[in-house]
Order: sequence, then C-alpha cells, then structure tokens
Amino acid sequence: MKKIPAQHTWLVMPAILALLMTFVVSGISTVKAIGLPPGFFGAWMQAWALSYIVAFPTTLVVLPLVRKIVAAVVEPPGRP
Repeated sequence: MKKIPAQHTWLVMPAILALLMTFVVSGISTVKAIGLPPGFFGAWMQAWALSYIVAFPTTLVVLPLVRKIVAAVVEPPGRP
C-alpha cells in the first residue's frame, strides 16, 4: 500500500482524529437519544456522517489556535 507523503500530515492527522472522535461521540449520543432499538446502527451511521462533516473542517480551523494554547501552557522540551 502506498503511503501518503509526509507534507500532507497537516491534513491527514486532523482527518483521522475527527473520524475517530466523531465515531465515539456520535455512538454515545445516539444511544443516549434513542437507546438500542432495531435500526440503531443506521441511525448511528447517519449521526456519524453528519458529525464528521462538521468536525473535520472545524478541526482544521481550530487546530492553529489549539497549538498556540498548548504552547502557552506546556513547558518546552529540555526545560525543568
């Protein structure tokens, strides 16, 4: 399998992060909203798709801000 070039890490990492986070959160939210009736899986997949459509671009937009916040609150490497 051919790998994605390293220069695309800025796009691949938030895509995978949003994919996994929305999978978990949409599953929990769907169970909370409707329980586990017949058709649960389809409802979950619809919720997941909508969540991902919103979360991925949001992640791309907020990631620079998150990096700045992390840099402000985390000690740089090599400092006590």
